[in-house]
Amino acid sequence: MTRAARPGTSAVARPEPRRTAAVCALIGAAVMAAVDEIVFHQILGWHHFYDRSTTGVGLLSDGLLHSAELLALVAGFFLHADLRRRGSLDRAHAWAGFFLGLGAFQLFDGIVDHKLLRVHQIRYGVDVTPYDWAWNIAGLVLLLVGAGLALRARARKGAARGPGDGTP
Repeated sequence: MTRAARPGTSAVARPEPRRTAAVCALIGAAVMAAVDEIVFHQILGWHHFYDRSTTGVGLLSDGLLHSAELLALVAGFFLHADLRRRGSLDRAHAWAGFFLGLGAFQLFDGIVDHKLLRVHQIRYGVDVTPYDWAWNIAGLVLLLVGAGLALRARARKGAARGPGDGTP
């Protein structure tokens, strides 16, 4: 059966840059959550996701974070596979979305979780200022890389269209 003969498909697949970016942002956020959970919660043991209670509650919160991160990864990869299957994956926007997801998770964790809600700190028993700066600057750099890649992908798409050719 040819691609055009399958229900719901057309002969010419069209890239879906926004959906690609959103799906890959989900994957990026899940990957950064996994890095945080594995490195800082498990290997280094610096904190739990929720440190304002007992160690048991902290471990439970880590398990819930890990479960959510795994569900986001699985969902993201299924959505990614669907984009690829339909020929709608836009590689440039995929990388942009991935880095935007990495940076967004990192900054959200550093600003909202660490400072506003104070559910945990990066480390305890030390001056957290250099850790906070490093954490948030790393998140900002990842976010800026993603924004730069998104702008470049959008510019390439506009240049490929050509002026006045009427294609969206």
